[in-house]
Amino acid sequence: MPGTVLLLAASPVGRGRLVDAASVLPVLAAVPPAVLAGTDTANVVELADPLEPQAVLTRLRAAAAAPGPLTVYVTGQLQLDRRQRLPHLALARTTASTARYTAFPWHWFREELRLRPAGATTLLLDLHADAETWELLRSTPLDSGRGNVVHGRIAPPPSRRTVAVPAYMKAVATILRSGFRPPLEQLHQQALTRIAPESAGTDLVLSTPGATGGDPHAAISAAVQSGRHSDADALAARHEQAAVTAHGPASEEALHWAEVRADLAMFAGDAARSCHTWLMIATARLNAGQAPDAPAVEAAVDRAHHQWGQVHDAAPARELGAALAALRGRVPGRREGALDHVQRQLRQLQTQG
Repeated sequence: MPGTVLLLAASPVGRGRLVDAASVLPVLAAVPPAVLAGTDTANVVELADPLEPQAVLTRLRAAAAAPGPLTVYVTGQLQLDRRQRLPHLALARTTASTARYTAFPWHWFREELRLRPAGATTLLLDLHADAETWELLRSTPLDSGRGNVVHGRIAPPPSRRTVAVPAYMKAVATILRSGFRPPLEQLHQQALTRIAPESAGTDLVLSTPGATGGDPHAAISAAVQSGRHSDADALAARHEQAAVTAHGPASEEALHWAEVRADLAMFAGDAARSCHTWLMIATARLNAGQAPDAPAVEAAVDRAHHQWGQVHDAAPARELGAALAALRGRVPGRREGALDHVQRQLRQLQTQG
């Protein structure tokens, strides 16, 4: 099965730039796609200094939907949004005051990759952090999602008026240009050894082996991959019921499995059920006291909105659209005009039979 490779290099233009992220892309591009992916053949998607978070999300979502192994190479810098103090990957237009709207929220990696098969996703990361983010990450690990293999490093801010070099990723690319991809842990250690003299032991080293075969998510992913959608949903439903019994219907454990089932409905082509489930999840989170701009709340409403756009029968689309419009009034999200879009589409639906 062919592999998929996503090369993402991003950093702000101007004074806020900490690292020349895009300088690594010519070195990575010189590596044969199959070596980048660790498969016989591979498709490579390159994003160099993208401008819009939604453009990155679209490419990541498409890569996550590919059935074969996925390797994501990310080079760039991390900044916190001032509102929620959550890590974001800075993009070309990002400034300290606009990170919430112009940078790519790191938790979107976790959200988009979470239902891929165990062990099928690898992230290789070379990140620099600004001072605020560096302080946060020293006590709070960067969450790149359960089940994903993660290797790399996070470097502290460079000295003032200095733009750093993505040395770890360049070392990875140089090793791979030989035409041989060693086992990932070995590749990671070789790259760390090459940059040791300049990193001086200050980097935060990232090394996560990924999920094991005993993870229930692995069994669910396997069922989806083989087209057994009802089996996947039944398995997730059992875990959801067990979580409700043990922790309560509004617990993170129960809501996690509800989210899995919403995604499973999407994979099965049942957009109406997926949309309805995401609406219920968002409402449950709001009723539990979570803020309208909490990442999990925004993600649930955004996903409901996306799935609503895939509902083609007018009657359920009207019913779900009314509920979505009510929620959008409370959870506008990061995209301008989301509520206007729902209301405009609803007016069109009123004229249909």
